[in-house]
Amino acid sequence: MSPLIIIVALAGVFLVAGAAVALVFGGGNREVERLEQLVGAPTTVVDIPEETGKDGGPDVADRLDKALSGRSFFQSTREKIAKSDTKLRVSEYIVLIIICALAGAAAGYYLPQTNSRVLAVIGFLVGSRIPPFYVGLSASRRMRAFDGQLSDTLNLWVNALRSGYSVLQAMEAIATELPPPVSVEFERVVQEVRLGLSVSQALDNMYHRVPSEDLDLVITAVNIQREVGGNLAEVLDNISFTIRERVRIKGEIRTLTAQGRISGTIISLLPIGLGFVLYLINPEYVSQLWIKVAPWVWPEVIPCGWVLIGVGALMIFLGWLAIRKIVSIEV
Repeated sequence: MSPLIIIVALAGVFLVAGAAVALVFGGGNREVERLEQLVGAPTTVVDIPEETGKDGGPDVADRLDKALSGRSFFQSTREKIAKSDTKLRVSEYIVLIIICALAGAAAGYYLPQTNSRVLAVIGFLVGSRIPPFYVGLSASRRMRAFDGQLSDTLNLWVNALRSGYSVLQAMEAIATELPPPVSVEFERVVQEVRLGLSVSQALDNMYHRVPSEDLDLVITAVNIQREVGGNLAEVLDNISFTIRERVRIKGEIRTLTAQGRISGTIISLLPIGLGFVLYLINPEYVSQLWIKVAPWVWPEVIPCGWVLIGVGALMIFLGWLAIRKIVSIEV
């Protein structure tokens, strides 16, 4: 049986099972669930009748998302999506992974001159990693943008406090005046406070979405000031100077290590890409690496080609790891 048929069948079984679980166990007040997702804590509101779809039935997508999000395994996925600010639900993210995996398997199976099950499996694995890679990249870019804007955010916060604003009013000014992602995060903090959370809880929720070391300093200063008092404007001004210097040093380090990081990526991917191109040109020649023919390391069990592939992959990984360690400088 073709591996693509097996993959499609397993994906279909998974989707049907997930939909069935959502329909059975995913009931509840959707308005309460959305408020809980917003503030990150249980919320007590007046019971509102559940909405129905245009055909009078329940919203299967919302129920499936709630059923998956409630599981500990998918909770980490939900947190990753929140950090990247990607407009996807957990169920949509999982379906996207399955689609990319099937597309990669189909490309690996049908693109070569002769259909290859090995490349189908490799394409399935590579395709399944595309959505997580995109989400992780988006989260990293958002984190860097947030860190770069944090110094200006603190300057505006200090000026607002010295003008007589309260802490919440100063955060409202930040949400209004500054660009994303800082404005989006502080606007969400203000909304959570209005929904009943304390300022410290709302700031902790923001730290979970944007786990920045600089933001941790700011949140600690705000919490201490609310508990024991003190001049918050002066403290934030000092933190702003420290953060500004750290951002400047980090920028210089990234500039000086850019060549090393790009070189490590290119050197690591070059053997893989070259091997794939050679397989497309002459599959019979390259396939000698993994077919069970002499010479043998373990007679009739492990050919030398398998050992060569394993040693090559290990050396590529170790080289990439060494280059990354060299260019990674903590500030």
